[in-house]
Amino acid sequence: MNYLVAVLPDRIKAEAAYLALEKEGIEATILGKGYKTADEFGLIDPNEQAKKQTRFMAFWLVPFGFFAGTTFSVLTGLDTFAWAGEIGNHIIGGLLGAVAGAMGSVFAGGGVGLVVGSGDALPYRNRLNAGKYLVVVQGAENLTRQATRVLRQFEPENIQGYADTTIR
Repeated sequence: MNYLVAVLPDRIKAEAAYLALEKEGIEATILGKGYKTADEFGLIDPNEQAKKQTRFMAFWLVPFGFFAGTTFSVLTGLDTFAWAGEIGNHIIGGLLGAVAGAMGSVFAGGGVGLVVGSGDALPYRNRLNAGKYLVVVQGAENLTRQATRVLRQFEPENIQGYADTTIR
């Protein structure tokens, strides 16, 4: 499945492009005010992806951090907090390891989610927020090539093709 996304400056051009595509027998979708939203169409929200990735990493890193902190405390025999006693030092070491795991999940999970998860979705969302319209065509390569020829006559601000590479 291939995708073609054209950014048009206003509603009138978007509707004209949509009608021209329809005349050629090409199904398209308009995204923008009064039409589908980015969420309805399925554009990934990078902030939501970052939150998911952070929660997923915390699920593994916090317990691992606790175990690693406790193990480090036991192996080294450090008496960092004399008031806590031997068992208390091991528990505090585990808690500090869990905090380190939580920080790792926030930094790595959030950063990875924002950088890897967004792709071109964020610029398209920004254009929608700025009042622009997207005309999206989904289909085989020959269909998107035909749609490209039709859409170029409307002088889009940007036109970009994508190939869906996900394995199902």
